[in-house]
Amino acid sequence: MKALLAGLVLFCATEAAARCADFVPQPKPQNASRDIVGADLDTIRDRGFIRFAAYDDFPPWSWQEGGQPQGVDIEIGRLIAEDLGVEARFDLVAAGENLDADLRNWLWKGPIVGGRVANVMLHVPYDSEFACRVEQVVFTGQYHVERIAIAYRRDAYPDDPPVPAYFRFDTVAVENDAIADFYLSSFPGGQLGQNVQRYPTMQAAMEALAAGDVMAAMGPRAQLEHGLTDDLAIHTPPLPGFGVGDWTSGVGVHFAYRPLAYAVDDAIYAAIADGRIARIFSRFGLTFEPPELR
Repeated sequence: MKALLAGLVLFCATEAAARCADFVPQPKPQNASRDIVGADLDTIRDRGFIRFAAYDDFPPWSWQEGGQPQGVDIEIGRLIAEDLGVEARFDLVAAGENLDADLRNWLWKGPIVGGRVANVMLHVPYDSEFACRVEQVVFTGQYHVERIAIAYRRDAYPDDPPVPAYFRFDTVAVENDAIADFYLSSFPGGQLGQNVQRYPTMQAAMEALAAGDVMAAMGPRAQLEHGLTDDLAIHTPPLPGFGVGDWTSGVGVHFAYRPLAYAVDDAIYAAIADGRIARIFSRFGLTFEPPELR
């Protein structure tokens, strides 16, 4: 998943020229049977289930517990399936080198070895420039604004929550090679290098913070909130020079099945409007920030 978030740096580094001005069409998928490229809305309804791809080992969004999928994205998949009148089935997949690879493997082509494409991929970060270039995928169903935040020990900062400049002297945990790692590592003059402690996952970083091994942790707000204890707090300070401090998460659908994409988008929109998605976030103890409703 860190490769997915790191890829956002590349999305937003694109110069603000006319949208898709330098767009180069990508190869179209080759002819293939439906079990390879997905299924249209009528087929999904006729067979009685819809298949979702969600990231494995990615709490609080998606993970397995007792052999069963859990998490916010899993619950969102279930409400989409309920709206369509079908059963929700989930493939929990490992994140690839970047978002391009994940979309290719799990939505429009399929992995080289093992696995299968899904009808819908959950937790896809939206960027208009990137959407222009990956024409095999419809990016839709935006359901949450994610933000970079800082979690910290209350005893270390009783009166003044930390900002990045504090980490010239104080230790901070990040997920290795993730977006917060890139930001802190590029802080002017490399001033923070010696105090940035890297962990394999954001969950491990939060465990280190809870254990008192570091004074703060920086990363996506929901992942920080998932690891909060009574001794910890969280805030979202201004992040000077950070071009990717927030982004919108939605879903991806194979480009050939636009009626499915419209139906999924309608289901998510309705669940935002009537509060069902907000209640999912509340059950997991997370802050819900909806995108602007159309």
